[in-house]
Amino acid sequence: MNVNKIRKTCRPIRITLGLILIAIGVYTGNPWFYLGILPLIAGLVNFCPLCSITQECDLPDAPKDATSPQA
Repeated sequence: MNVNKIRKTCRPIRITLGLILIAIGVYTGNPWFYLGILPLIAGLVNFCPLCSITQECDLPDAPKDATSPQA
């Protein structure tokens, strides 16, 4: 499994989403947007809670030896 490849693409998205939600919360004064701290922290520590719960963020394994003849 190469979960790091998926996390590498999701990490900037989570950080950006968190910052945008926090900025909206500061601008509008709506405290619900301060929940943007959750994706921000998840992106900063490189942890995806959804991936760890569902185990769906796995990439298919590559063939170990593509040059070996098949029987």
